[in-house]
Amino acid sequence: MQFPKRYADAVARLRVPSGFLIVGVFGWLSHPTTQSLLYGLPMALCGLALRAWAAGCLAKNRELATGGPYAYTRNPLYIGTLLVAAGLVAASRNMFLGILFAAVFLFVYLPVIQLEEQHLRKLFPEYAAYAAAVPALLPRLTPAGQKNSQPFRFSLYLTNQEYNAGAGFAAGMLYLLWICR
Repeated sequence: MQFPKRYADAVARLRVPSGFLIVGVFGWLSHPTTQSLLYGLPMALCGLALRAWAAGCLAKNRELATGGPYAYTRNPLYIGTLLVAAGLVAASRNMFLGILFAAVFLFVYLPVIQLEEQHLRKLFPEYAAYAAAVPALLPRLTPAGQKNSQPFRFSLYLTNQEYNAGAGFAAGMLYLLWICR
């Protein structure tokens, strides 16, 4: 699915502000139980770990990330976000939130991914070959290229401020624990 650039630019600007609205809806519609938290938490933690790994291998706009999780998929940060959202939806026990998060992914994140790919094609001439070898979302079973070409660097994790995702996740889980039945 190809989105018009004008639309993709608009949703890219609205992505973060609309996230606060979605957090409010999530808090209002969540009805977790101990069992739903036990199902959702591991999935969300896997997504958070994937995001952390990806952020620690990403030197934005300086070098093309092709190692670590980027050897399996071009968008591990977004897949991690999707796993976190799926885990939180499972924990919340509200199917409407699943539909809402799926719609946000389709109509907000996919256009943003397309914009980012256009940017990377202009910035890195080698991106075309990388994109031909590594799928956009569904990960490869084996890594493309050299496995250890870009090891995790904690300094990149900090530079990319990925700890914010961890803090947001912790706040969300504490809220779910607080309202748990």
